[in-house]
Amino acid sequence: MDLAYIPSPSTGVLHLGPVPLRGYAFCIIIGVFVAVWYGNKRWLARGGKAGTVADIAVWAVPFGLVGGRLYHVITDYQLYFSEGENWVDAFKIWEGGLGIWGAIALGAVGAWIGCRRRGIPLPAYADAIAPGIAFAQAIGRWGNWFNQELYGRPTDLPWALEISAGDNREAGLYHPTFLYESLWCVGVALLVIWADRRFRLGHGRAFALYVAAYCAGRGWIEYMRVDEAHHILGLRLNVWTAIVVFLLAVAYIVVSSRVRPGREEVVEPAVLADAAKADAAQPGVAKSGVADSAGPVGGAGAGKRGAPTDAKPESAEKS
Repeated sequence: MDLAYIPSPSTGVLHLGPVPLRGYAFCIIIGVFVAVWYGNKRWLARGGKAGTVADIAVWAVPFGLVGGRLYHVITDYQLYFSEGENWVDAFKIWEGGLGIWGAIALGAVGAWIGCRRRGIPLPAYADAIAPGIAFAQAIGRWGNWFNQELYGRPTDLPWALEISAGDNREAGLYHPTFLYESLWCVGVALLVIWADRRFRLGHGRAFALYVAAYCAGRGWIEYMRVDEAHHILGLRLNVWTAIVVFLLAVAYIVVSSRVRPGREEVVEPAVLADAAKADAAQPGVAKSGVADSAGPVGGAGAGKRGAPTDAKPESAEKS
């Protein structure tokens, strides 16, 4: 008798009148919100402007959702275009099916467009948003729990996931691979935050570290899954993808650290432009913060009555 296990929701959707509230969609939305919120905090800490991360996310998120769905549909085309299947289901994103590889790839294209419109270097933006993306993935994986999908092999471990009988699944206790990946993503986010503070990663290296660390975990977690997938040389397609992307990310870190060491001093040129306008709007104050009328010590601008340059202004004396 199994005394402990993780129960699955009896349904992945609740109805508020005619409006369906889907757990999978809520997890995605909450994840996006967390990624933008935390990315904004990191962007401000790097010297950027408030709202910039959200403005670029307006481009990145839709591109990412389309890319994630395209990757899933292309790599699992038999679920939608084989005999007896309905191709219209390929558009039902709320039923699950987003490939992180496609989401990051096409999301990067959207982010590039947004960054280009604001004159911001994409690598700096990617570094700021990287831990937030990992946190978003950790939250988004719980959408698979609502849909009772992407679980692993049967197990009798105390933290086994209970799966009920349904379309293309058998009732039983399985490895909760969604939970494994969720916890791994939290660890990846914390690793990137620590490494960024310790080594001041720049020029996209914090993002590359996130990619490499995620791939390292995705490889062994993917290997545990039992859902249908294409295999190449005995390994699931996503395992091969994780290996290739991991190697590319590590290569980028090595090459980038040699070609462009250090970290960007300026991540958003508009901040400097705004500061310059603010200085120009105060003609009585030089860039050094010393009053222009005071002039150099002992110079002609010392004052009409020869007052010392450190004399307090009249308003200060009255206070």
